[in-house]
Amino acid sequence: MQLNNHTSSYGWIAILLHWLMAIAIIGLAIVGLWMVDLNYYSPWYKTAPFWHKSIGLLLLVLLAFRLFWRWRQPTPQAPVGHQPWEKRLASLTHGLLYGLLAVILLSGYLISTAKGDGISFFGLFEVPALISGLDNQADLSGWIHFWAAMILLGLAALHAAGALKHHLLDRDTTLIRMLKPTPIQTEEH
Repeated sequence: MQLNNHTSSYGWIAILLHWLMAIAIIGLAIVGLWMVDLNYYSPWYKTAPFWHKSIGLLLLVLLAFRLFWRWRQPTPQAPVGHQPWEKRLASLTHGLLYGLLAVILLSGYLISTAKGDGISFFGLFEVPALISGLDNQADLSGWIHFWAAMILLGLAALHAAGALKHHLLDRDTTLIRMLKPTPIQTEEH
């Protein structure tokens, strides 16, 4: 079982992190958009934010581990035939996805801690409010949280469209290598 990355393919750990985070991000976006319209009398009024915050904290841990893993592992080379502009766009998109996700998670923390309350992590322990009471903290953080999430979803759609373009039109292994570790032929340098 190939757990580690190779210069020609991703390992199971990188693949699992990719898909777990993708599912969490999509799920959190759906729940986040849904829960803002809940009223006080909804049975989900307190439950939805609890799960949104807990999964958001878990996503923060996954992001930190994913960045550590990416730093410690080789990055597979692009499949043969990728144009230089495609490689630059992919690199820029990945960097923006990571950066926006960090902004979303930080702003979510600032929304939740604006009044000085900590954040429950699945009821197991509380993450303390290290930053609270700033002027307009909840409103400004909420605005940043929403728009960063919308931009992230747009970039994720671009990312998925690129993977589908490579799979369906270019017929290369870009998408396949994020589904299972498969050594691929790479460009010679």
